[in-house]
Amino acid sequence: MNEFRPAMRLAATAPLLFVQPTPLCNLDCSYCYLPHRAVARVMPLEVVDAVAEGVRVWAELHPVRVIWHGGEPLTIGSARFAKLLDRFSGHGKYPVRHMVQTNATLIGDAWCDVFQNEAVDVSVSIDGPDERNEERKDRRGADSSERALRGIELLRRRRIPFSAIAVVSAPSATLARELYTWFADLGCRSLGLNLVERKGVCSGREAVDEENVVEFWSELISCRKSDGRMGLRDIDHALRYLRDELDGRVPERTSLPRSPVPMVTWNGDVVPIGPELAGFTDPGYGDFTVGNVTDSSLAQLVERATEVPWVGEVVEGIERCRATCDHFAYCLGGDASNKYFESGRFDVTDTEHCRNSNKLLMKGLFRYVERE
Repeated sequence: MNEFRPAMRLAATAPLLFVQPTPLCNLDCSYCYLPHRAVARVMPLEVVDAVAEGVRVWAELHPVRVIWHGGEPLTIGSARFAKLLDRFSGHGKYPVRHMVQTNATLIGDAWCDVFQNEAVDVSVSIDGPDERNEERKDRRGADSSERALRGIELLRRRRIPFSAIAVVSAPSATLARELYTWFADLGCRSLGLNLVERKGVCSGREAVDEENVVEFWSELISCRKSDGRMGLRDIDHALRYLRDELDGRVPERTSLPRSPVPMVTWNGDVVPIGPELAGFTDPGYGDFTVGNVTDSSLAQLVERATEVPWVGEVVEGIERCRATCDHFAYCLGGDASNKYFESGRFDVTDTEHCRNSNKLLMKGLFRYVERE
């Protein structure tokens, strides 16, 4: 850990905060990375109050987006969730926006009332039509697709916009066209695509063919250009980077402090960077938390995060990426959880996620341009 002297630093505040209202999930997806998704716990109100106070402090400085995520937030019930949101009232100078990541199987009218009354953004986890979603089964082994589609249909009837995240096991150009068309027809406003990888309790799958990955991304770009009904999270991120390149903003982009993207778990523990690390422990690193919001403020915990050795190694890994990778200005050092779950360390510079969802995506973008 002493070979590099990191020049970058973590920002002292975060525009994006993950909050885990419960680790419980009503589904048991075969590729899920979460370690405690059968544990029924609900975030106490004193923890929510501490989180809300931390968000108010940050909202005096910049907008904040709170994502309720991991396990299935809707298992706590709509009335309880509304109470949690009420604790965030009276926030600071800038807006605080809430979003829920859900498998949609529990959506009913009461939940739609909460989404509309509290202006909560909705993102649905579903992998596509029919057999594309077969790995999202419940704890009895039953398929969840019909229930998820009922929830989505209710969102549509109530005119509640939604985005989606789909997990992809076998990327190809054919699958790209199928998924784009299906999600756009469903009324999805933006789609994020996560290629299956080693993470958490998921050991991943056989390595995917790089040519298929390139064609997958290239075809998605083609669909986005020719159709235009739906945004694509990953493609749009790449295009924003290219606009920064063309506008000469890359030096500013790479010199800014790295946003930490913290996760507050149901009991108030704070994972300052790499939300997917929540709930895991390591013999050398410990439990990947930097403290609890009921003992210290959220702002203090995030600001002091780099004093914790494993976070310092994350920073070193980012700096190694800066020194060795031509794609650094695009991905800004990769994802800490991917690095850990693939290598057992944070100071590495290459992961499956980096190759498949960054480098090969960019290659697919340039292939599309060449064909045009």
